[in-house]
Amino acid sequence: MTISTMTAPAGPAAAAPAAVLTVEDLTVVYDVQNPVTAVRDVNLTLGRGEILGLAGESGCGKTTLAYAINRLHRPPARIDSGRIRFHDRDGTDIDLLDLAEEQMRVFRWDKLSMVFQGAMNALNPVISIRAQLADVLATHRPGMSRKERHRRAGDALSLVGVDPSRLKSYAHELSGGMRQRVMIAMALLLEPQVMIMDEPTTALDVVVQREILQEIVRLRDEVNFAVIFITHDLPMLLEISDRVAVMLAGEIVELAGSEQIYAAPQHPYTRKLLGSFPSLTGQRGDFIRTGFDSERT
Repeated sequence: MTISTMTAPAGPAAAAPAAVLTVEDLTVVYDVQNPVTAVRDVNLTLGRGEILGLAGESGCGKTTLAYAINRLHRPPARIDSGRIRFHDRDGTDIDLLDLAEEQMRVFRWDKLSMVFQGAMNALNPVISIRAQLADVLATHRPGMSRKERHRRAGDALSLVGVDPSRLKSYAHELSGGMRQRVMIAMALLLEPQVMIMDEPTTALDVVVQREILQEIVRLRDEVNFAVIFITHDLPMLLEISDRVAVMLAGEIVELAGSEQIYAAPQHPYTRKLLGSFPSLTGQRGDFIRTGFDSERT
């Protein structure tokens, strides 16, 4: 797969994109015998069409934050304080913490979707890909005809580079990369404005991983949805993110443009993450967003 040029993040002089999601002073606590504050006073603003990377070591609170934003956390986790506001493209603001559970169920996937950690193993093994995609549409678009559901499912697969003929396939008939693409297609099915991706490429080999990353950047440019991309792999985030937030022990310790994080990291932990990036040549690798030479070995 060859991409000759990718869209670079906006420079310092460019106007910041309008916000689509705002997290203010969010704190999440696990009410166990000795309560644990997993997310502490987090503030984030996600721009419309932006890819925001969230990096940090395992256990630092990245997934807890993602679940809290989507209100998928379960006891003993609870949101102790803060606000989560969604800025709809129609101009209205939605306070996600004020929504009733049924309202939140309708909101999920429609306006904000999530690709879960280990998602490529989340497909139902006993029903076809078509049935699983159609089920999402039947639940959230009950007025859509069966023919239209099947057409939309095929379009979603085409969007992520999977032949629509695979709609009749079952999960075990697909490679790991294909299953991951199907999960991304499912998350895009209702054309949400925000997608949270929690380590979506962890179990993939490096070649397929790069293809998936390229697909995410391409889809962002084509569909203009915003992404929160979560991983412990900071170098990976530098490949695709417009901005990167570095998380340590439940707190955001650094938040800046990816170029700034790469060239002049301010926090010692950020420098430590960058220092863990192995190199065989003495130089760090090319960024996906600036393109790469398809003939390079």
